[in-house]
Amino acid sequence: MTDNPYGLAALWAQGDAVIKGVAIALLLMSVVSWYVIATRAWRAVKLRRAARGVAGFWHTHTFVEGMALLDQQGHDNPFRYIALEGQAAVDHHKSNKEDLHGQLSLAEWLTESLRGAIDESAERMQSGLAILASVGSTAPFVGLFGTVWGIYHALVGIGAAGQASIDKVAGPVGEALIMTAFGLAVAIPAVMGYNALMRTNKGVINKLNRFARQLHAYFLTGSPVSKSSAPMTLVQPTAKGG
Repeated sequence: MTDNPYGLAALWAQGDAVIKGVAIALLLMSVVSWYVIATRAWRAVKLRRAARGVAGFWHTHTFVEGMALLDQQGHDNPFRYIALEGQAAVDHHKSNKEDLHGQLSLAEWLTESLRGAIDESAERMQSGLAILASVGSTAPFVGLFGTVWGIYHALVGIGAAGQASIDKVAGPVGEALIMTAFGLAVAIPAVMGYNALMRTNKGVINKLNRFARQLHAYFLTGSPVSKSSAPMTLVQPTAKGG
């Protein structure tokens, strides 16, 4: 590999500070994107497991038993967080009738509290995805910049040497084109990881909305709504990240 005049070692040895800087930048972008993909994918697995376990919440006999079941999924379970926020909103509304929010009906106060809890959970789920979107959109252009810079220096060198034979052109130009391939190799996994994680988050947020509607009905009437009831969307899935 080190003896190959057209390989990566030759590119690194013959490249100037700009080419090496571009290569290091792409390497760092790749490391960061793969870290985000790995950590968010593991979190997505736990979220999907928590979503499947929500059905058991409504088969318990008391709210305390239901919360104990959600606790088994971990304290970072967004369904547990929404249930706690809903209970806290009901208790706070009943014990603070003299405050401004006491003039709101319990249904309105509870709806806003559950909506806020879903918004916060959605933001946490989508944190880091902006990094993947940025890497996926900028890495090809960073690699292209390295290619253009490398070809420029290759042509300058060929012009100074006064030789334009194929063996003189193939090496420098081929080495420069490696930067484009490197940029695509960084961008493609980032884009695919972003799309996959967004699909998973969208499914979990839809389940959070349904769970919140059931909690809303439970806190007001003492019984959850059925799955066939008319949907009341508290929040739509968004694509923002943090």
